[in-house]
Amino acid sequence: MPLRSDWSDDLCPIRRSLDVLGDPWVLLIVRDVLHGRGRFDSLRRNLGISEAVLSRRLNAMVEAGLLVRVDYDSGGRTRQGYAATEAAAELLPVLQQLALWGERHTSMPASGGHMAMIHRECGNETTHGEVCSSCGEVLVPERMTWVKPWRNGQDKLVPAGVLGEP
Repeated sequence: MPLRSDWSDDLCPIRRSLDVLGDPWVLLIVRDVLHGRGRFDSLRRNLGISEAVLSRRLNAMVEAGLLVRVDYDSGGRTRQGYAATEAAAELLPVLQQLALWGERHTSMPASGGHMAMIHRECGNETTHGEVCSSCGEVLVPERMTWVKPWRNGQDKLVPAGVLGEP
């Protein structure tokens, strides 16, 4: 028995969206793939997710059109990773707004810090999801960097369809 209803044919676009994006793992996987971590082992390690759960989610996300499989060479052996489609890249404003909401409305752990979303074209932090709050340019993943103090570094986002790992 399914855990929830199938909303894929519902008239409400919010329900149809939740039919695809309603599982929290989906947005976390999209976040990581947009940051160039599209290899299975990288996703599993970074997310702390079991192989079985990750495998099911990735297959469902490919079927839903959020991810595509991308071949890469791993020591003379061809393997498959995952890259974002345009549909997944269009979730960037949603992810940014979730991050901003989380900073405003949840308690930050003691070891945390403000996650700055930097528009690389103008070099300024943006507080909007679709256009840069500084220069007004439309935001796309390949022109964004997220500065995460708890990681002591930056995550540059990658274009849709690109596996960002070396």
